[in-house]
Amino acid sequence: MKTPMQGLPFLYKRLAYVALNVTDINKSIAFYSGQLGLNVHVERQGEKVGLRCDQYAMSLVLYQEDVAGLRRVCFQVASSADLQLAKAHFQSRSYECWDIPAAEIEFLNIAGGFRVHEPITGVTFEYIDCMVEPPKVLDQSLAKIQRLGHVVIRTNKLDEAWAVMNNDFGLLSSDFVVDKAVWARCYPNPFHHSFAMVKSDSQGLHHVNFMVSEIDDVGRARNRLINAGVDIVFGPGRHMPSGSVFLYFLDPDGMTAEFSFGMEEFPEENPREARMLENSAQTMDLWGGMPKPEFCKRGEIAGPEFNE
Repeated sequence: MKTPMQGLPFLYKRLAYVALNVTDINKSIAFYSGQLGLNVHVERQGEKVGLRCDQYAMSLVLYQEDVAGLRRVCFQVASSADLQLAKAHFQSRSYECWDIPAAEIEFLNIAGGFRVHEPITGVTFEYIDCMVEPPKVLDQSLAKIQRLGHVVIRTNKLDEAWAVMNNDFGLLSSDFVVDKAVWARCYPNPFHHSFAMVKSDSQGLHHVNFMVSEIDDVGRARNRLINAGVDIVFGPGRHMPSGSVFLYFLDPDGMTAEFSFGMEEFPEENPREARMLENSAQTMDLWGGMPKPEFCKRGEIAGPEFNE
C-alpha cells in the first residue's frame, strides 16, 4: 500500500546522519567537537570518527580523504518492514542498491541497511531502520544542539534533480523559488526541510545544518567562533523559508555549516501547500543581511561507495 502524501510504499522517520570527507581529520574533530559541541562517540584513529548531538550514536561521520566534501546522506525509515519496502522500491525503479558493509555497520552503530546512488545529484543515500541509542548523557555544556537538521546540495540540474527526489525518493516540497531552490521534507517527519537543493553552476555540498535549542546558542556560537578565528559567512539572520534564525560559518576545509534555531513543522494531514517564494536576498534573510562570497562554495560530492 502506498503511503499518503508522498506516494511511496514506505515511511521515513528522520534524517539520521551526514558523512563528510575531510582533509585533516584531527582539525575537523577539534572544530566540530571543540567549537560546535558535538560529542565524539567512536573513532578509528586517523581514519574516521562518528560524532553525536542527540540521543542516537551518530549525527556526523568524518572520513579522512584527500578531497573534502559530501560522502553520503543517511535517512532512517519508520521500521524494518519499511526498510525492506524501500529497497524493493528503489530496485523497481532500476536503482542499484548495495548492502552496507559489515565493518561499517559495526562502526555506525546500526543494525543494517542499504545504499543507493542517485546519478543526477551525484549523492549516495543510505537507508537504515534503527541506530543505537547510547546510555551516556550528552555533554551539552558548549551548545544545546537538538539534532542534525538538514543537508543542502548545489546542483546544475535543479528541475531534473527535483523530479527524481520527489518522484523516486518521495520528498515533499515545503517551499521553492522557481529556477533557484527547493526545500523538502521526508514524510511524515514534520520539519520544514531535511534535504534541500540550490541551483548552481556546479555540483557540490551547499551546507550542513545543526538545530539548537535556544536562540542564545546562536548568539554564543557567533562570539565563540569569532574569538576562535572562524569565518562567519552569513548571519545572524532569519530565513523566510522555515522561519529559522541562522548563523553560517566555515569548517577547517572551507565547507559551510549552520546553527539554526526554530523551524516550521508540518502536520501529517492537511499540510499547507508549498509556497512559491520570491527570488530575492530578503527571502533568504528577512533582516536584510547578505552572505560573504565564501558562503556555501566548498565541498565536492563524492561518488558511490561500492567497494568500501
